[in-house]
Amino acid sequence: MRRNRGDRILFVGTNKGIEKRVLGDLGFSLDTIDVEGIKGKGWMKSLDAMFRLPGALIQSLRIIRKFFPELVIGVGGYASGPVVLAARLLGIRTAIAEQNALPGLTNRILGKMVDRVFVSFVQTGRWFHTRKVMVSGNPIRQGFAAEMKRPKERNRPFTLLVFGGSQGAHAINQAMLEAQDDLGPLRDRLRILHQTGSKDREAVAHTYQAKGATAEVLPFIMDMAAAYQTADLLVCRAGATSIAEITAAGKASILIPFPAAVEDHQTKNAEVLVQAGAAEMIPEKELTGARLADAIRRYYESPELLREMEIRSAGLGNIRAAADIVDACLALVQQGDNRMGEAHG
Repeated sequence: MRRNRGDRILFVGTNKGIEKRVLGDLGFSLDTIDVEGIKGKGWMKSLDAMFRLPGALIQSLRIIRKFFPELVIGVGGYASGPVVLAARLLGIRTAIAEQNALPGLTNRILGKMVDRVFVSFVQTGRWFHTRKVMVSGNPIRQGFAAEMKRPKERNRPFTLLVFGGSQGAHAINQAMLEAQDDLGPLRDRLRILHQTGSKDREAVAHTYQAKGATAEVLPFIMDMAAAYQTADLLVCRAGATSIAEITAAGKASILIPFPAAVEDHQTKNAEVLVQAGAAEMIPEKELTGARLADAIRRYYESPELLREMEIRSAGLGNIRAAADIVDACLALVQQGDNRMGEAHG
């Protein structure tokens, strides 16, 4: 829309997803279909979800015929399956975006039929036909590009940014508190910015204060771009959005993947950064305060190692991911228009 304010965009999702809560406030239209995820639900719920698919496909066909788009792009959620398939059946150009190192079931299926596949990691391309794949990176929030251009403040305390997603992560919260005793005198030279989620915020803030740590504890950080800019080291999960922002910002990180993620995809995301020398991974089952403190101390005492990780991290990111994907989508639409012109000619 920044390219052309006259363009029309319609989101299709479900009544249960976050899109139902946020898209209206952002000024976007949303149509919903009745569909559920199949994997990780137990056989009864999975069977029910499969029975809903024909109805969801019919709903999707109606939505697309009414809106009549030039391009339909799926972003990996189960709702995108019927919509992208419906577009394909109607002869509309299609694409998918896969944010994780390990593609989800929906995208693995759709990848066989769409015109273009946008991936965040080179390794992900092996799941799809080579000619369809574009390693674009994952789009990040607009504020990141501007924030990362600001000069970094010097002569300030070494800053840890700790977060576990929008709801926080109890295991990370507990490990950080346990790590305070193991950090010893180093604790006095650290500044901690910690997003805990609402449930743990009060207890975490109280414990930091009791242990004499310099910590700003928030249930949610609104301006994550600014938080990244101040950070020397991140301690966080390994979701697709976090990985995209970490690499776009060129930050070193200690990654603690969410163990219950579907097909353990967060571990696969973290492994990409670890193999590139851009991050360290601590599986949650191995996470202790002592181990986390040892990792923090190592990077604090080795600025050259931290700098090398930052360089390798930045080499994996693409701050222009959204623009590059838009370019490729516009090219797809143009190809479709050219084909129609040739057919009429």
